[in-house]
Amino acid sequence: MLLNPEQDMHEKAYEAQCDAVVVHCTKESESRRRGLTLFALALGSFCIGTSEFASMGILQLFASSLGLSIPEATHAITAYAFGVVTGAPLVTLMASRLNRRTLLLFLIGLFVVGNLLSAAAMNLGMFVVARFISGMPQGAYFGAGAVVASYIVGEGSAGKAFAMVMTGLTIATIVGSPLATFLGQNLGWRETYLAVSILAMFALAALWAWIPRSNALDGGSLGRELGALRKPRVWVTMIVAALGVASIFAVYTFIGPFVTDVASLNASLIPLALALFGIGMTIGNLIGGRLADSHPALGLNLGFGCALVVLAVLAMFGMHDWVLMTMLFGVGMTMMTAIPTIQVRLTHFAPEAPTLMGAMNLASLNVANAIGAAAGGLAIGAGWGLLSAVWAGFALTLTGLVVFVLTLQRAQQPATA
Repeated sequence: MLLNPEQDMHEKAYEAQCDAVVVHCTKESESRRRGLTLFALALGSFCIGTSEFASMGILQLFASSLGLSIPEATHAITAYAFGVVTGAPLVTLMASRLNRRTLLLFLIGLFVVGNLLSAAAMNLGMFVVARFISGMPQGAYFGAGAVVASYIVGEGSAGKAFAMVMTGLTIATIVGSPLATFLGQNLGWRETYLAVSILAMFALAALWAWIPRSNALDGGSLGRELGALRKPRVWVTMIVAALGVASIFAVYTFIGPFVTDVASLNASLIPLALALFGIGMTIGNLIGGRLADSHPALGLNLGFGCALVVLAVLAMFGMHDWVLMTMLFGVGMTMMTAIPTIQVRLTHFAPEAPTLMGAMNLASLNVANAIGAAAGGLAIGAGWGLLSAVWAGFALTLTGLVVFVLTLQRAQQPATA
């Protein structure tokens, strides 16, 4: 049947409207899928961060239960950090050919096993092994997670993608760790690790359901990954990260004594201080993610530079309660502003091995943890006062910034493979 011109026009308008609705629904569906994928990645990092930081909050509980002194009990925390530093390159290289989706599922599965073993440990030896296993997936998880997040958000947003994965870790310092500590105090330290394991199983299910099955997420050859480790600029960047970020741990490790002994506040305010620090980390992480993509060096220069100012104020005036609380927020925010830039620069220097670079970035941050805590402890042990730990962190961050300016400031373009 022939249509008159007016009917034909209405028919075409109706078809165009239908097409527009289909396109709109498709875009909404894709946007929702991206959001769910990023949520699943952040949930996994939240579980990892909660397990790591909660161990510090329940240190006295498992020490008493296992008949350990506090120094002996800290071996379990050291074992976790050693697991991260060892597992980051080892697991990533061994799984270099795996699809990143498969790798993430394996890593969260291993994390669940480690925390279940932690809950069941009957002596120090078993507990140390369990915490080592729990730490092994962390570096590779953030490396693979950053690759998947970059694939989801699109080219040119690597910093934003890494920041999204890191958001789960920073939120763990605000919510996960305090809740896990509360759980340990009221139900038992074993129940803390059991609860983390259960939550990680939900993360495993979310990753399985929402990470896309795509050949674009396939891994590469072992030789290509190893080739990235032969680049001097990769190692210099890791040194910058380990030194520069160390101050965050020189402060975080001693927040409790800062609150009670330096500012003479009630111990009940320690969770508030920890929460302010975590909120600062979360905000700084989001700012750093945006800066990393648009300004190759600004995030690191701004983060480290502002951190030096904040650290100096904290070291000189931290005995005043309002200064202490404000500057704890400031340390967390300024230092986290630099971390996404470090990740983007590592990937620029070794674009053929993005998963390994993400893993090595996390390994560097755990080296920073050890350096910062040790430097702060040495300064305090020398009799220079509790706030001398902040000056120790100041010196490390200043050294990291100087190394960056002298060696990598102009190295802003991706390295050729």
